[in-house]
Amino acid sequence: MAQEIEIKLKITEAKAFRLKLKHLGAELVGTGSGRVHEWNVLFDTPERALAKNGQLLRIRTETLQPKTKRRRTNSSRPGKPQRFLLTFKRPIAETSAPANPARQPNRHKVREELELEVTSAIDLARIFEGLGMKGWFRYEKYRTTFRLPASVRWAKGLLIELDETCIGTFVELEGPAEAIDRAAKKLGYSTRDYILQNYLSLYFEDCRQRGQKPGDMVFERTK
Repeated sequence: MAQEIEIKLKITEAKAFRLKLKHLGAELVGTGSGRVHEWNVLFDTPERALAKNGQLLRIRTETLQPKTKRRRTNSSRPGKPQRFLLTFKRPIAETSAPANPARQPNRHKVREELELEVTSAIDLARIFEGLGMKGWFRYEKYRTTFRLPASVRWAKGLLIELDETCIGTFVELEGPAEAIDRAAKKLGYSTRDYILQNYLSLYFEDCRQRGQKPGDMVFERTK
């Protein structure tokens, strides 16, 4: 099972952040607009057995957005699905985690991750439901992925993922720990700005601060 190392950073000015990416020579990953709509469904048992063990089981539907003038996020409509992904994540056992003195404890989010592409999100959901699980939380976002040029050798394996959500705009830096720290610094952030929570936790915290009852983390649809 592969190891995932990442952090999130909160973006207050998306336009200014994109200018920083441009100055760093960041290149768009993917075809067309590179902006992908993600519809995510988390599955678990009625007793939340996976969540209690720090595990995550997710079906994601990705839809590439057309290369047109961008509209407001909450009025965008996804088109034909591009692909479906099954993801399983779990904590790394203390005994199996590789020693790395250069990385401070708990500074990055480190998980074991298994991800594969499937042909049908609907059929897979039916299998999970047949096994006694159900989709209990749904969240959506628009993701645009960048990477730095191959000439920037320290950034090898680093992904810069710009996420637009209904609770704000974030960037996920995923890759080698040292590359994450260096990229964050160049983008104007310090380790104090690192966010290790997932979107589920961030959404529930946002609802608590607003005094709202949590539901699914989705955009408000316009008629």
